[in-house]
Amino acid sequence: MMPSSVTAIKVLPSASRLVHSLRDLGYGFPQAVADIIDNSVAAGATAISVDLRFDGPDSWLRIADNGSGMNGDAVTEAMRYGTKQSYEEDALGKFGLGLKTASLSQCRQLSVASRTSERTRIQIRKLDLDHVLDSDRWEIFALEPGRCDERLIEPLEHASGTVVLWQSLDRVLGYKVPTGKRARAALDSLAEQLDLHLGMTFHRFLSGEVEGRKRLRIKVNGSSISPWDPFARDETATETLPGCDIEVATSETVGLTRFQPFVLPPRERFSTEEAFHRHSGPRKWNAQQGFYIYRANRMIQSGGWCRMRALDEHVKLARASIDFYPGLDPAFEVDVSKARAVLPAELRERLQAPVESLVRAAQAAYRAHSSGHSDSPALKTTSRKSTHGRLTGARPALESAARQAGEASSLQRIIRQLRKSDPRMAEQLGW
Repeated sequence: MMPSSVTAIKVLPSASRLVHSLRDLGYGFPQAVADIIDNSVAAGATAISVDLRFDGPDSWLRIADNGSGMNGDAVTEAMRYGTKQSYEEDALGKFGLGLKTASLSQCRQLSVASRTSERTRIQIRKLDLDHVLDSDRWEIFALEPGRCDERLIEPLEHASGTVVLWQSLDRVLGYKVPTGKRARAALDSLAEQLDLHLGMTFHRFLSGEVEGRKRLRIKVNGSSISPWDPFARDETATETLPGCDIEVATSETVGLTRFQPFVLPPRERFSTEEAFHRHSGPRKWNAQQGFYIYRANRMIQSGGWCRMRALDEHVKLARASIDFYPGLDPAFEVDVSKARAVLPAELRERLQAPVESLVRAAQAAYRAHSSGHSDSPALKTTSRKSTHGRLTGARPALESAARQAGEASSLQRIIRQLRKSDPRMAEQLGW
């Protein structure tokens, strides 16, 4: 508390200088769109449409939802940097910055239209980056429905909800000739990336498994997005290992983090070849191993081991979910873009043993696959024998597993007993 004799001087940040810095907070295009969809989910939307249209320098993106909508004051407040808003425990929002920072990371003009019911007036606000730069003032414009872009109000003609429109896509169409074939092809590619990213990020909402919420539907350019489950839980050969709850503390609270490991099937044990390729993920098998971190059921990291270990071809079947709620944001160092998280030191320490168990199980599944001993529902392969009647690959796999488990001496005792009780089987195994 400063003494009363000290004079306080209000120092407002320069809008034109600060807004440029706020454009560079680390958003990629799919991450920016996902941040807008967070707001739709928070508003109770069950249907969201994302439309990305190429029209040279006039290309645009629109996100429309059927959520609860906002009145005029709420729309104005939503356009403020650092929105004054309280968040529920499971809210996907955080800093009151996402709508603006995510949008302006990709475009120069952001417009928002919203209404709370068919009987209420459509409220429209527009933030123009060039106006902020020229005027050096934090100003937005209130527009009349009859004098604004038709694309803003068309989804709201007979329904409540919110529409977000991006125009002047300077960060999306980063080409000297934005009317060229390369620019069009790039926009088409972004739509495909968006489909994959949203299907992964919101897969729990899309599959209807989030308790207390109706199933979410998202369309990109009119095509419905399918949820992508990184753990292939619909495959009968997927192995679910024992999970655990771990307490994590911050300066303000103590919360539970849920760790749930899985070992996915090797190729031969997937139900179909198509299922194997689908579950390889956007970055394919080796890069998709590791942790999938969820904040309030929304994925914020897909794959990687958070520096606990390196990517390893022999462990590519290992994946694990880590769940926490926004109260633990400080511990996980969640940033504005909600695109990364850092494992707290105490959690990293507690995860050492369960991660090692997961790695051993994944290595065993990989070795069985490499040795040709996977019973495949799709290919119906059987254990192969050498010309001498031996089961190929079983001996080195068992010996390697015993060494990694620290049980090599125990295996030798088992081998000696097997030679006595079942010499034929011992011979087939190469002992």
